[in-house]
Amino acid sequence: KFEFSCPWCETMGEFYDAEEEEDLLAPTLNELIGSDSLQWIFVGGKGGVGKTTTACSLAFKLSKVRKSVLLLSTDPAHNISDAYCQKFSNKPTLVNGFDNLWGMEIDPSKNNPDVAFSLNRGDGFGKAMQEMIHSLPGVDEAMGMAELMQSVQTMEYDVIVFDTAPTGHTLRLLGFPELLENALGKLNSVRGKLGGIMNMFTGMMGGGAGAPSEDDILGKFAEMQNMAARIRSIFRDPAKCTFVCVCIPEFLSVYETERLVQELSRHGIDTSNIVVNHVLFPHDHEELDNVCSRFYRTRRTMQKKYLGQIKDLYCEDFHIVPIPTQDEEVRGLELLQRFAALLTTERELPAD
Repeated sequence: KFEFSCPWCETMGEFYDAEEEEDLLAPTLNELIGSDSLQWIFVGGKGGVGKTTTACSLAFKLSKVRKSVLLLSTDPAHNISDAYCQKFSNKPTLVNGFDNLWGMEIDPSKNNPDVAFSLNRGDGFGKAMQEMIHSLPGVDEAMGMAELMQSVQTMEYDVIVFDTAPTGHTLRLLGFPELLENALGKLNSVRGKLGGIMNMFTGMMGGGAGAPSEDDILGKFAEMQNMAARIRSIFRDPAKCTFVCVCIPEFLSVYETERLVQELSRHGIDTSNIVVNHVLFPHDHEELDNVCSRFYRTRRTMQKKYLGQIKDLYCEDFHIVPIPTQDEEVRGLELLQRFAALLTTERELPAD
């Protein structure tokens, strides 16, 4: 039996002063929604905790205050089409009932020849890059994200909300600028020893006057490295980019959320909002029969432990947004609007 325990949390609990509650951050996403400088908002967490519902509802809310909003799913198991009851593709599609909200579903780990951000793989350099990319561990996946983010930079949307894949996959993708810069930096550092490789590339491209020179290829590497640096600078600018963590009050979800927060911090990516989904509140058991009431009390007892740990870990530095357990599956504009309202309604974590 595994238990999630944090000695730091227990120690902090001994010194927690009720008077400090007045200084806690508001338990809503109002500050995030009210920011007019944010360009990229990532929403992520463990699978099955409500990332897509949160991302769709957040995009819905942002469409009321921002000029244009793109909801972009990078999760291979795309669900924004299900949430909005409308089919989306790898090209921005206007959401029914809106004139400033678009949806789009792509998989950055795969080649997408029909979308604007694909590399020009028809030319000799593109073919050679495939060979080089597959020879560097992890760089092929990083290139997929690089292509996506390079395209995102050119999109003329006021703000883009990313519905991301589960935690591990998302962390690999968000770490692509460092991975790409390091890999390309190593290539540049041994530039003088690349003569043979460049000749191989030239041969692969057919040689002749049309083949790119060594300077052309290294220039492409430098261009990609600069692009990764530009994207990393936006990732690390809290005024332009932030990450919203979504979790539920259960062991695996809380554990994975802490890992996500730590990794985002390591990458220098801002995260100051945590949505806690599927929370049972004390009044939720009213009018329940005996069997349901026993189930409710058991679940509440389990949740209290993890809600306490969430509060101890994050209450001073994060907007913790508790969302009550919903009576039905959140699909369609009406239910998304209702969920969106919960993201902006003050509600404290239940203590008892």
